Amino acid sequence: NVIESRIDGEFKGWEGESVYKLVNGQEWQQSSYKYQYKYSYMPQVIVYEARSGYKMLVAGTTANVRKIR
Repeated sequence: NVIESRIDGEFKGWEGESVYKLVNGQEWQQSSYKYQYKYSYMPQVIVYEARSGYKMLVAGTTANVRKIR
């Protein structure tokens, strides 16, 4: 189960429990702590299921996420 979309606006990296709104209307929240600054405007997003839950790949970096909408 893979979801491909884009961030709706700016992506500034991972900040702990950040919420990311996608252009397809879904919202995902970072589910484990990771801090990494990486700026990109409306970058491509791939969300995929891994053994530990869902992972979001954005601008060459990944973090664990959970769907909130």
